[in-house]
Order: sequence, then C-alpha cells, then structure tokens
Amino acid sequence: MDARRKKLLFRAWRRGFREMDLLMGSFADERIAEMTDAELDEFEALLREADWDVYAWVSGNREIPEDQQGPVLDQLKQFKYSAQPG
Repeated sequence: MDARRKKLLFRAWRRGFREMDLLMGSFADERIAEMTDAELDEFEALLREADWDVYAWVSGNREIPEDQQGPVLDQLKQFKYSAQPG
C-alpha cells in the first residue's frame, strides 16, 4: 500500500467519535486499496469535513451539499447501511 493510502487509512480510524472511527475506518479497510486517484481525492475531502456533518449526511439526517456529493460518499452511505445488523 502506498504512503497516501496508509495516511488516509490512519486518518479514517482516528476521526473524533467512535461511530465515525468505525464507519470511516471499516470503509477504508475494505475499499481504499482499489480506489482511483479521483476517489482518493474525494475520500480525503470527506476526511477534512467535521465528523458530525459527515455522520448527518450518511445517516440521512441532513441534506448533502452539492459540493460534497460524489461516488465515494454514495458508497459510504451504502456501506453504512449494509454494515448494520439485519
């Protein structure tokens, strides 16, 4: 794994509150190795956002701003729901 992916993986597991650590970290564990450069850019941008904002977007409690919409956030939303017990 290259240095950029390692750095993003580290940041994904150290968010700020446990729910986001588990969500972002687990998502990164599963998907980061196959992400394209554009997807890595989008994931990195999500990691710069406040935890509460990303959590609200993923949980559907707040509308996603147009400048934050993209395929990685869509994947993260699907991952969140698929990772929950039935």
